[in-house]
Amino acid sequence: MRSRFLLAALAVATALTTGACVSKNQPAAEQTPSSNTTSSKPTSSARTTIEQTAARQPINIPAALAPVPRRATPLPATVTCEYPSNGKPSSKLVMPPQPGSVPATGTATLTLDTSLGNVPLTLDRALAPCTVHSMVRLAGQGYFNGSSCHRISTEGLQMLQCGDPTGTGSGGPGYQFADEVFPELKYGRGILAMANSGPNTNGSQFFIVFGDAPLPPKYTVFGTVPPIGLAIVDQVAHGGHDGSLDPSPGGGKPNVKMTVNAATVS
Repeated sequence: MRSRFLLAALAVATALTTGACVSKNQPAAEQTPSSNTTSSKPTSSARTTIEQTAARQPINIPAALAPVPRRATPLPATVTCEYPSNGKPSSKLVMPPQPGSVPATGTATLTLDTSLGNVPLTLDRALAPCTVHSMVRLAGQGYFNGSSCHRISTEGLQMLQCGDPTGTGSGGPGYQFADEVFPELKYGRGILAMANSGPNTNGSQFFIVFGDAPLPPKYTVFGTVPPIGLAIVDQVAHGGHDGSLDPSPGGGKPNVKMTVNAATVS
């Protein structure tokens, strides 16, 4: 069954079979951020081998921040957003945003007070006003408090995925909303985007790109992460993962746990 917040399958030029060797610059087929992920927990011996391998071969994280994507044609000052039910119960009791007009200009700062330190996120309404409106609403209701970033991928697609209170990769707020994508979208270090399980299935799960991300423009970018926040994400990345989601969709549960104590908007 297709996971909900794991990113949809990447189209790769060369055919890669399941379990094939993955280069640093090319993700395996279906290596994407998405949801409804079911992980098979490795044995203790397998986990030890994975951690030892990560220690022997540190990951390569690019230093340069990716350019912030911009729309070729700016949005109007306000847009209309809708947040219909997705037919599933919310992972945590929240009220969905009301449908209606929301501003499409300006920024907000969403600060994740985590177990490793503060990770500030700059939310940009000009990129994705409906997404920003939803994230602000969820944070204001304490939706992210107590949640942990449940998935990390360090090869090919380098990202940390968060936003699921269940920590399973299948949780969400009980509603969904439309993609806010455009052809100029590119992903790289410092980009903040929504995970999904297909077109127009955005919910609460998001991912922070800390390195390479050869993705098609199918994932809503709604902000950026400054270097001070990326430094904390890098700590998680260098710790590696348990391999429970390799080879597809890729990555696994982080060995270094990052729990969101509180999420506040300013």
